Amino acid sequence: MLSYILRRILATIPVVLTVAVLVFGLLRLTPGDPALILAGDSATPEQLQQIRAHMGLDRPITTQFALWAGQVLRGDLGVSLHSGTPVTSMIRDRLAPSLALALSTIVVSTLIAVPLGAYAAWRRGSRMDRAIMAFSVLGFSVPIFVTGYALILLFAMKLGWLPVQGYKPMQDGLALFTQHLVLPTLALSTGFVALIARIARSSILEVMGEDYIRTARAKGITERAVLLAHALRNAAVPIITIIGISIALLISGVVVTESVFNLPGLGRLVVESVQARDYPLIQGLILLFSLVYIVVNLTIDVLYSVFDPRIRY
Repeated sequence: MLSYILRRILATIPVVLTVAVLVFGLLRLTPGDPALILAGDSATPEQLQQIRAHMGLDRPITTQFALWAGQVLRGDLGVSLHSGTPVTSMIRDRLAPSLALALSTIVVSTLIAVPLGAYAAWRRGSRMDRAIMAFSVLGFSVPIFVTGYALILLFAMKLGWLPVQGYKPMQDGLALFTQHLVLPTLALSTGFVALIARIARSSILEVMGEDYIRTARAKGITERAVLLAHALRNAAVPIITIIGISIALLISGVVVTESVFNLPGLGRLVVESVQARDYPLIQGLILLFSLVYIVVNLTIDVLYSVFDPRIRY
């Protein structure tokens, strides 16, 4: 298994290099002059030239990439064009809300969706099965911002149970932290619960028709034991895959959710950096999200080998 993991890690190195080249080149190909944005419309040509020389924009593109890659390897993502703050510090300051929202969404989605999908497969054709599938279609079809505003209207404005917007760090108390995270988590989890539950149901139904399931039933094993001990484990690979895809989709979901609930996380930072055309900040955020996506895929590959040892070979 160790050799399999090492091979998967080595396979990600070319992917990381490709992502770095694409992230670096993407912003160089977009219209607009970072020096002009930083200096303003009233800047003289001499001032623009000085800013370009300071930012290294007057050097060959290969030299710019080599310098930028060296800085990234040292953990230096540059300096924001507008605030003058290091990009690494800006990302670190906004990381906690996004990380809390993402982790709570994945945990809640998985804990709700997998049992729902398994129960729907177990009671195939029943009213509960049809109700779960109807919820899956509805939950995956309704946009996140619509769900978010509906939850705010019901639980915050009508009932007054939860705060409308904002974020409280863990240092302010677990109760406040949880209260401010409930509505964003529910809004973001709805679509993922629907997606994971639907895939879990389909995967388990496919496994339930295999020969070893019929053999287990012939031995007198209870239906619940067949579902939990045999069907669910052997259907784990597609379920893990869709959970991994859901983590990747969280990147776009976090941007919308943080805007709706006014969370000071990375999603809001993405919107602010794009509106300000802050090139170093946009570059650092894209690189961070890309690396997260690569790490998630690597983790999924490793989990494949845990649930299905045949994959190692």
